[in-house]
Amino acid sequence: MEYITNLTSTRPVVVFTKSSCCMCHTIEALFSGFGVNTLVLEIDKIPRGPEVEQALSMLGRSPTVPAVFIGGELVGGTNEVMSLHLNRSLIPMLRRARALWL
Repeated sequence: MEYITNLTSTRPVVVFTKSSCCMCHTIEALFSGFGVNTLVLEIDKIPRGPEVEQALSMLGRSPTVPAVFIGGELVGGTNEVMSLHLNRSLIPMLRRARALWL
């Protein structure tokens, strides 16, 4: 859990993914399209992956990926991010986190 806290508190946008997750790729593409420099960690490819997945599960993520953190706060997964985008709340949130300058 400390690993997640340290990462998410030092970067504006952190997304935990798995390489085989199509919804994860959708979230990555959305942020990339906005010009956001997102830290993407594929938990099936990092040494601490099983530990990270367990910690995300303890945070209430089911499924555990994608897990999107903006400004150090857990936003949620695909449904939550897309809902924020559709109700025009995502861009202001990214600006507040200093992930977006426009």
